[in-house]
Amino acid sequence: MTELAEWESFYIIVGPSAGALIGLQFVVLTLLAERPSLRMAEAGAAFITPMIVHYGLVLLLSALLLAPWHSIAPISIVWGLVGVAGFVYQCVVLRRVRRQAAYTPGFEDWLFYTVLPIAAYLTVLVAASLLRQQRTTAGLFVTAAGSVLLLCIGIRNAWDNVIYIAIGRREADKTKAPRPDLNPNAGP
Repeated sequence: MTELAEWESFYIIVGPSAGALIGLQFVVLTLLAERPSLRMAEAGAAFITPMIVHYGLVLLLSALLLAPWHSIAPISIVWGLVGVAGFVYQCVVLRRVRRQAAYTPGFEDWLFYTVLPIAAYLTVLVAASLLRQQRTTAGLFVTAAGSVLLLCIGIRNAWDNVIYIAIGRREADKTKAPRPDLNPNAGP
């Protein structure tokens, strides 16, 4: 299918980028796991896990596009399922963000952790619908937009998480009172 062949370069770049970002997230999380906070699991389910899901779905969409399809119909069905699954998952994330007590989200947090991901998954659903209507070029462009949006959301949220944890740790370290027996300048 020539329409899909034209997108091969795009998805060869986007898919591995998502895969690499998944790997980097695991490295960062491993480094941060040395000193977990009390509510890290609760906050992680709301703020960290969704990034891995976004990257994973971008990787999946890329792999699906690069598969040797003979017709656009199966792709539109699978992309529709991915869009529905992503939307449902984001509804779960929305509930988790509201219920967690480790952090009070601001406007940007609500935008990047809930609103924009929902929009991205709805974009994938729209793309699937366009593909079903034989509007292949439009469907492929809309899918690309949803994929890039998910990648950008994930990158922004990863940065947000790392900065929050790094600054939070630094602030926590500043507020800790040094123990007298560990202070080398303390007298006998």
